[in-house]
Order: sequence, then structure tokens, then C-alpha cells
Amino acid sequence: MARLKPVRHDEQISFVDHLDELRSRIIYSLVALTASFVVCFWQSSLILDIAAAPLPEADQALIVLAPTEAFMTTITVCMYAAIILAAPFISYQIFAYVLPAFSPRERRVVLPLVLAIPTLFIIGVVFAYFVIMPAAVDFLLSFNSEQFSTELRARDYYSFFSTTLIAGGVVFQVPVIILALVRLRIVTVPQLRKYRRYAYLIIAVIAAALPGVDPITMLIEMVPLLLLYELSILLARGFGATGAGDSIEPITQEN
Repeated sequence: MARLKPVRHDEQISFVDHLDELRSRIIYSLVALTASFVVCFWQSSLILDIAAAPLPEADQALIVLAPTEAFMTTITVCMYAAIILAAPFISYQIFAYVLPAFSPRERRVVLPLVLAIPTLFIIGVVFAYFVIMPAAVDFLLSFNSEQFSTELRARDYYSFFSTTLIAGGVVFQVPVIILALVRLRIVTVPQLRKYRRYAYLIIAVIAAALPGVDPITMLIEMVPLLLLYELSILLARGFGATGAGDSIEPITQEN
């Protein structure tokens, strides 16, 4: 396995060396993911307790319907937790691999965006856990509760829980995506403002497609998306990329 070391933008390395570096970074990422999974499986009881915390106390006794279901459900939840735990390290490995392709000028644009990805992901996961999950669980379990006797299956609940948290982390990447589009001159701030109503419609569709099909959860998921969109416009303006007519030199690769 190749020793990983910084590669300069003007440094010439062979195609085989590129593949060797890619293989090494994939191996390091898999090692980090495996180590995270081992830690999560070691603390699986704690992780399952944390995942069940949004449930009312009367509904925290989740049922299983097969001899292997408890084990496989635990494995699945621990894998989701390991992905969340290892995400910052894996993001760094991806960035470190593609970084030499950018010139020093381009790096100054890309670096803040890349560093924001794991931070926003963690914020999104925390928001989904403390805001979206309690509201969604309360609404779904209390809906027509007089007509239904609800028994929660462990596999279904933990799958809903895990996908909701990951979806929360993903949707919080909106500022990074929009800033990247602006900095790459694909869109401009005036365009983002002009087509705001269409952006709101797209946000509503995204919120409806996220886990949790009830209207309460959809509204709760829409609020941060709308705020993140408006925040992205302010950040893009603050970075100085306010429009195609601005006197900002295009990013060119330095020789």
C-alpha cells in the first residue's frame, strides 16, 4: 500500500501512481469505517437506547418477528452509526485525493466548502434527532390511536430512524451546493433571488420525498431547507459572487 503524502499541483505522477493512491485511500476509508463499526457494535446497547429515545416510554418495547431479526437489526443500526461516525474522515480522504487537481487559487475557493460538509452533516443529524424525530413519532403514533393498536417492529422503526437522520445530514448540504454553483459561475445570486418561488417549490418536493410522509414532518423539514436556501444567498453575496456582471476574474488553472 502506497504511503500517502501531499501532491503538489504542478507535480507529475504516473497513472499507476494515481491508481495506487486511490487504492490506498479506499483502504484507509474502509479501515476507518470498520473501526467505527466495531466501536458502534461494542456500544450497540447504548446506540439502540439513543435511537429509541424519541419514542414514548410505553412504545419503547420494540418487537421482532424472526430469530435473526434482533441481530440483523442491530448490525444495520450499527452500520448506519458507523457511516455517520466515519463520514468526516472519508470526506477528507476524497478531498485529499482530488486536491492536487486544483490550482492554488481554486483551492482557496474549494477548501472552505469542503470543510463545511462534515460540519453541516453533523448539524443536520442533530437537528433531525432532536427536532424532526420527536415530532414525527408523536404525530404518527397518535394519529387515529383510538382505531389502531400500534405495535412497533424494531426493524421498521430503526430503519425509519436511521434514514431520517442521514436525510437530515444530506439536506443540510444545501449551502455547500449553492455556494459551489455560484463560485463555479453556473448560477448567480440575482438568479437565485429571481427564481426563489421555483426554489421553494423544489424544496417542498424534496421535503415530501424525505422519510416521514406526514404533513407535520414535511413542514418541519421544509423550514430548515428554506432557511438554508436564504442563508446560502447571503453567504454567496458575502463571498463577493453577486452576479455574472461583477468584476471577478474567472478561475483559471495556473501552470
